[in-house]
Amino acid sequence: MKRGLLIILSGPSGVGKGTVRKIFFEKEELNLAFSISMTTRKPRNGEIDGKDYYFVSQERFKEAIENDEMLEYAEFVGNYYGTLMAEVDRLRDLGKNVLLEIEVQGARQVIDKVPDSLSIFLVPPSMEELKRRIEGRQTESQDVIQERLDKARKEMELMNHYRYVICNENPQLAADSVALIIKRNIETTL
Repeated sequence: MKRGLLIILSGPSGVGKGTVRKIFFEKEELNLAFSISMTTRKPRNGEIDGKDYYFVSQERFKEAIENDEMLEYAEFVGNYYGTLMAEVDRLRDLGKNVLLEIEVQGARQVIDKVPDSLSIFLVPPSMEELKRRIEGRQTESQDVIQERLDKARKEMELMNHYRYVICNENPQLAADSVALIIKRNIETTL
């Protein structure tokens, strides 16, 4: 059985990673699987350990870091989030093409550890449009929105570390582009 690809979908907060992913993820010919991440945060209502996340203690997560079990990880608002290398390898060994929808910090770690990963960076059509999308969520203060925009500017400077860059002006077209990239990469590794 052919080992699956490792696919990174990344980009700044508010660019539409989740929206684009939902459109292309169900295409059966892409044979995609999601890797379940590990976190130290408490489960939210309805979340199930081993399905939504692997919920672990701070001690267990730090042990995983020390033992080099993490493909990537980051700390955010006092909690750790990351991807276990064993989970990704298990799915890839089953022939699945594993998709990681991750932030730029984690993507850089994966690109360094797995140079043959298929890395795709989504960019907004403009910073004005990105601001409009983030404000449209109506979940954050103006200070937090400004922080996200400042971070997005810095992250977009790193797009040259990715193999592909796609502008998400239209989510359907962006998803079609991502699907085509994945399909072509599957075909070239046969």
